Amino acid sequence: MWNLVSLALLFLAGAVLYALRNRIGAAFRRFEARNAQRRDDELRALMDRYAHYRHTVQFADEQIEDVSKVTVPDERTGEPVTRYLFLGAYYASQKEAEAARHDLVVEKAREFYVDLDRIYLSRRGRPAPPFAGPLLTDPSKHETYTPPRG
Repeated sequence: MWNLVSLALLFLAGAVLYALRNRIGAAFRRFEARNAQRRDDELRALMDRYAHYRHTVQFADEQIEDVSKVTVPDERTGEPVTRYLFLGAYYASQKEAEAARHDLVVEKAREFYVDLDRIYLSRRGRPAPPFAGPLLTDPSKHETYTPPRG
């Protein structure tokens, strides 16, 4: 009896997998396409000397909110008009809002490089720490060695 139930469940699972084969195959194809795109991007980044700048701008772009389309009443007529909202400011056209967003993305990326310069270039200008004397301060642990003459 249990063999019959387990065989029926096995056939049912096979039928479900057969019915979903197109969806499963499409998911695998999308996964493989994303991996191929990632590998192509990595190869292109190896050959491009400005790839670091592009990655920095992409990272800054991910951190800043997108422009949203809103409908608000007009200030003069009260009629509903479409405005574009970015960081609490309304813009009349999407092009203006996207330009403001792009300016902010570039500014944020530049701040990153200014911070890098401040961190790494300031170390070069620092004076060396004063010499505090010999590293071995306990004379009993200091062994002298005289090489043989030869």
